[in-house]
Amino acid sequence: MASLEELHQTRLNKLALIKKAGMDPFPAKVPRTFCLEDARKSFADYESKKTEVSLAGRIMAIRGQGAIQFFVLDDGKSTFQAVVKKDVLKPELFELLGAAVDIGDIISVTGTFFITQKGEPSLLVTSWTMAAKALLPLPEKWHGLTDPDEKFRKRYLDFIMDSEARDLFKKKAKFWKVTRDFMEEEGFLEVETPTLETTTGGAEATPFKTHHNDFDLDVYLRISVGELWQKRLIAGGFPKTFEIGRVYRNEGSSPEHMQEFTNLEFYWSYADYNDGMDLVVRLYRRLASEVFGTTKFTYREHAFDFANEWKKIDYTDEILCQTGIDISKAKDSEIKKKLDELKVSYEGTNMERLVDTLWKYCRKNIAGPAFLINHPKLIAPLAKSVKGNESIVQMFQPIIGGSEIGRGYSELNDPIDQAERFKEQKKLLESGDTEAMMPDTEFVEMLEHGMPPTCGYGFGERLFAILANKPLRETQMFPLMKPKA
Repeated sequence: MASLEELHQTRLNKLALIKKAGMDPFPAKVPRTFCLEDARKSFADYESKKTEVSLAGRIMAIRGQGAIQFFVLDDGKSTFQAVVKKDVLKPELFELLGAAVDIGDIISVTGTFFITQKGEPSLLVTSWTMAAKALLPLPEKWHGLTDPDEKFRKRYLDFIMDSEARDLFKKKAKFWKVTRDFMEEEGFLEVETPTLETTTGGAEATPFKTHHNDFDLDVYLRISVGELWQKRLIAGGFPKTFEIGRVYRNEGSSPEHMQEFTNLEFYWSYADYNDGMDLVVRLYRRLASEVFGTTKFTYREHAFDFANEWKKIDYTDEILCQTGIDISKAKDSEIKKKLDELKVSYEGTNMERLVDTLWKYCRKNIAGPAFLINHPKLIAPLAKSVKGNESIVQMFQPIIGGSEIGRGYSELNDPIDQAERFKEQKKLLESGDTEAMMPDTEFVEMLEHGMPPTCGYGFGERLFAILANKPLRETQMFPLMKPKA
């Protein structure tokens, strides 16, 4: 078998043949009447009239030899067969085709439609020209890219060889379109908020840090889709807002975690977390039915149906039921002991991180769909407390397939309470907790001017990955890769 270097040289030689024949191997434009999908739709009409048309696409297969050859073209939307006959094509073009064209080349072919003896709609080629000469071969057809590193590093080859991979991202685009359509139908205004911030807010995560040269100022890539900014808009008189955008978290990778991903967040004045739960159920059911054509899914060992009733799970009760630990009374030493007993590793020794780690162990056992409610105030510094029980907050999280797929609150709009919670977060930061929330005094000032009761909610592309039953990394077109050494 020839080496890659030898194959590359062979194709360079063929490139020289194309140039010698006076054909541009990389033209700015080539003849193309319509895409291959439309060629199939229009076939009967054009075939009956024997009207000449031009098609273009990448050569994915070549069959036959001698006086007749069959080429399968692919333009990303469909495939179509082109048939080349020696007695139809000009001799010099027929000879050049056989000598200089390879699988992987992108060509334009002109001719008339006909149906082969095997009943295949085809184009009988009367002329052709190169659209882009491929100087490297495609992966072996039947195996594609088997190395996961190469699959992500050379994603374009994965897409060329695997139409299902392309279809996944068409479905993902529809996922966000349906989301956007739903939010607009519900009366939400789409907004854009800063991606560079002087303090990160709206989530607990380690941020990426960079430097603003003009201001000579360190700034952070946002870790939420503008939560504190969208609340400013609510205070400013915009009753319903949403944003779909990228967020960045400088944390570890896993099948459900990436450092860069797309989230949606919405904010809804004069609504609380009960209103938010009702809206989220309707949104998720619509995404399931319109994007995936079903409400029933399987993820890992869990099966769940969005059409079922979404039960509500109490945070403290569920941990007590699964582990025997009452987090409202337990000391940090008891939680550490239980985590060690369960063989669950944990980072950070403050109570917030320990409780959250214990919960994350428990959630893996819940298929859902369900809403987790009554979170301890300690782990939700932006949520309003439950009336009559100041130790828990009006927060909700959908639990699906053992994972948290979103987070929402009755937003805290008491500036005094918010300032106190920021103080507690500052203590966590100073103690070394890099995921604690940065205080934002300007946000507190906004609250002092008055923000109406508001429900806020956010979810990310993890939902799409779970419904597609794929690791999150596979649902990103170009996940970050370390450069090759």
